[in-house]
Amino acid sequence: MYEDFYGLTSKPFQLNPDPGFYFSSKQHQRARAYLEYGVMCCEGFIVITGEVGAGKTTIVRGLLDSLDPDTVVAAHLVSTQLGADDTLRLVGAAFGVRVHGVSKGDLLLALEAFFVAQTLKGKRCLLIVDEAQNLQPQAVEELRMLSNFQNGQDALLQTFLVGQPEFREILQSPGMLQLRQRVIATCHLGPLDSEETREYILHRLKCAGASDKPTFDSEIFEGIYRFTAGIPRRINTLMDRVLLQGFLTDKIHIDLELVNEIIHEIQSEMNVPPKVAHPWESPLRTAKRGVLPYDDSELADLSLDDELASGLSNNLANITAEQLSAHLLRIERSVLRQERVNLEILMNLQKLVAAARRSHPDSAAG
Repeated sequence: MYEDFYGLTSKPFQLNPDPGFYFSSKQHQRARAYLEYGVMCCEGFIVITGEVGAGKTTIVRGLLDSLDPDTVVAAHLVSTQLGADDTLRLVGAAFGVRVHGVSKGDLLLALEAFFVAQTLKGKRCLLIVDEAQNLQPQAVEELRMLSNFQNGQDALLQTFLVGQPEFREILQSPGMLQLRQRVIATCHLGPLDSEETREYILHRLKCAGASDKPTFDSEIFEGIYRFTAGIPRRINTLMDRVLLQGFLTDKIHIDLELVNEIIHEIQSEMNVPPKVAHPWESPLRTAKRGVLPYDDSELADLSLDDELASGLSNNLANITAEQLSAHLLRIERSVLRQERVNLEILMNLQKLVAAARRSHPDSAAG
């Protein structure tokens, strides 16, 4: 929308990873060097971790684009919460091996045969697993077992594991000892610093064809860094909104006031107030929405005298919004436990009604 206004040839701060906008910070250089080193080693595991939006996928895609398809056969998959067998099938499908209607044993044989065939052609096989923190322990073990495939002294498969910071903790668990012994290098991709944030913004604008506009007040970059914590994806989100607002207000020069305005807008959008029950809302209406299970016919059979009914009504009216909110939270945490509580409440109510009828037989008869 704003590209023509600023004389750009493309959108500079898109959220989708694009190797064409790769920014070579010190940490990105280090991570890229580790991946290239791994390709040269032709064995073991390389582990790259980083915060969400730190640029891990961009580095991986840049590496894939740089590989010679005549020497490296690469497969890139994004892991999810799948079991070991499904993970193996994803690996097979990524390398073009038949996986439908094939047993696990036959699939392993097919993968090994594929790796051997590529080796005989003078090619190496590389598997890149993104979002590795989602891998179940059994799936990680299957990937480790694939690294056992060898042709003489040469490994048939090399694996890069790319994930969020929690994957580092997963690797330190006792069950990951054998995998850790296969890891030849690890690297953590942290956020940009203040100066790198400024260089990152200008770099992406240059890649998008910027020449003499937009222009910026020098002090805006520190504010952008503080708000985004130097995370590239957060920078992209903020700067995209800033340039859009500049276009809408016909501003080629971006000042601190404009940036702060967008920051405040984003903060207000993120701070959505929690929904609370209205204090005047009847608990019976809440029950009808499914919070408290009850039977309409059973309620119709209840008969209370005016004094008792008035007392119950007053007690229910004193329930605060905070108490209702806490009650809903407990339901979400344990539906089974709440059902037991509800049954006890209904039993107590039935006892209360029975006691009321015994105390006021004439009223109950009427």
